[in-house]
Amino acid sequence: MDYRKMVKNFLLGESRDPPSIGSYLQSLKETLDSINPSSQTNRRRLDIAKEHLREVKRHSRRLQEKVSTLEERLSILEEDVDK
Repeated sequence: MDYRKMVKNFLLGESRDPPSIGSYLQSLKETLDSINPSSQTNRRRLDIAKEHLREVKRHSRRLQEKVSTLEERLSILEEDVDK
């Protein structure tokens, strides 16, 4: 094991996986939750933005489920081809 290389990669952040869409959405939600609107108009805009974020999360989950299903099907097809 090359500990120097492992430490260097860790310190430079090269060993981390890129953030998932879920973490981006969570960060965006936390940012929206921290905003205090100063007027009724801004409050409505913020509520609409939060609703849109919920819809994006919902669609993201559906797409992730479809990707998982397709990956499973692909692995089954690859197994059949190998036999």
